[in-house]
Amino acid sequence: MVEYHVANVVVVGSSPITRFYLNEELIVTEAETAVAEVEHEGTEPPRYRLAIEVKIQNVGPCKKHVQVKVPRADIDHFSTEAVKEIVLTAAVPGFRAGRVPPALAKSRFREEIADSVRQRVLMSSLEQLADENSLDPINEPDFDVESLRIPDEGDFEYEFDVEVRPEFELPNYGGLSIQRPIREVTENDVSAYLKRFLGQYATHGAHDGPAEAGDFVTANLEFSRNGESYRNIPNIDLQLKPTIRFRDTEITGFDQLMAGSTPGTVKTVEIVISNEAEQIEMRGERLTATITVSAVKRLQSPEMNSAFFERIGYSDDQELRDEIQGMLQRQVTYEQRQACRKQVLAKITESATWELPETLVNKQTENALRREILEMQQAGFTSQQILARENELRQQSVSSTRQALKEHFVLDRIASQEKIEVTPIDIESEINMMAVQRGESPRRVRARLQKSGVIENLEAQIRERKAVDFILRSAQFEDVPAPAPTTSADDVQALSLSVCGMSSLVVEPNVDEDADE
Repeated sequence: MVEYHVANVVVVGSSPITRFYLNEELIVTEAETAVAEVEHEGTEPPRYRLAIEVKIQNVGPCKKHVQVKVPRADIDHFSTEAVKEIVLTAAVPGFRAGRVPPALAKSRFREEIADSVRQRVLMSSLEQLADENSLDPINEPDFDVESLRIPDEGDFEYEFDVEVRPEFELPNYGGLSIQRPIREVTENDVSAYLKRFLGQYATHGAHDGPAEAGDFVTANLEFSRNGESYRNIPNIDLQLKPTIRFRDTEITGFDQLMAGSTPGTVKTVEIVISNEAEQIEMRGERLTATITVSAVKRLQSPEMNSAFFERIGYSDDQELRDEIQGMLQRQVTYEQRQACRKQVLAKITESATWELPETLVNKQTENALRREILEMQQAGFTSQQILARENELRQQSVSSTRQALKEHFVLDRIASQEKIEVTPIDIESEINMMAVQRGESPRRVRARLQKSGVIENLEAQIRERKAVDFILRSAQFEDVPAPAPTTSADDVQALSLSVCGMSSLVVEPNVDEDADE
């Protein structure tokens, strides 16, 4: 369940029930009230029903305009209730509690009564609106509660816009034909991963000679636009790899460009900002990057002795290789799942031609990125692999998010239709698996997920995965050789920054080991 707050109103989309909140006070739905009435049958009076008039119009992709009219008789009903409450609770000199004349209470507490009536009218009308209409909101409504005033005479009307889930017919998702890529994990794969793993513990030592592939150069990066300085990034360590990937651009052929560099070497290269960069005015812009080398460094791998193995939590080289073997197998499973998922989603979203509002797409970009990062963390990918993928996604974030949202809506409908739910045990299992893969305690992982706001994404991700697994259970598989990767993880250095600013999602907040769960 995801909550959306605006001013003093919250709308929560929780299929198939819609909930409304007003000033953080829950307005229950008809279904929930029915349960309560059964539980307390004979002890509580039936809920007051308003004679409201509701008009709902489509005003754009996944957007509705709602108009509500509350008759004067309903306003008078709530006004009477508010006055009775004031009479019973107000402290007025010369009168005992509960003995204040209604006329005096109306006069003395005019503003308090007006606020109470407004809140009662809004709460009851929104509750009834949720009961009687299938809005299914997915974002906060354009609704300023404080600007609303109940008139002294006549009916009360208010209106708002709200983004809602798209309406569509579910495609056939039974018995799909799926090609499943097969790949064996070899000793060479384990050795290559071990090299990357040890690289996380390597130190940079000064190197007197010219830079070679795999070395680092400490450099000053200056970006210019139309001959004028645009941004400067000083003292950054760049590894001689084929690609240096920022969040919004990349430098290709970097290893060849900088080969043979020594302190004082200056190189220039032209870069192009992604067409989907966060700063709209910079999309597609060509900049010149000037790289001035101040030092050359060479990686010094750690000595694989007993002290090192004790530090990383393994008894010896073989135990570490066995763990890497299992981790790579999980990555193969992840790749298979992603390949099958991609085919499933392509098939079930063929008819998803409905448009989504740009405001919704932009708001969900970060969520889509967080979900993929979470899945890669669960599969045991290194921070550099995850960061490289994140930067790649950011450079095509708008189009990929639009597609991801369509997939989400279809999978969410399938999950609802098949009554697929996420249990606390499911979430605990995911957290425990992430903790094992990252060598941390489950408490620490949970605290970090909660602090960074990713825990809700985890639940949504599990539900969607269960929906995909449900579809795959009835699918017809054909095993095929997995295609060779077009780019090796060793070919890219990903940086937690963009030429146009902002930091990376992969940089997680520090959370105390003893943080509350």
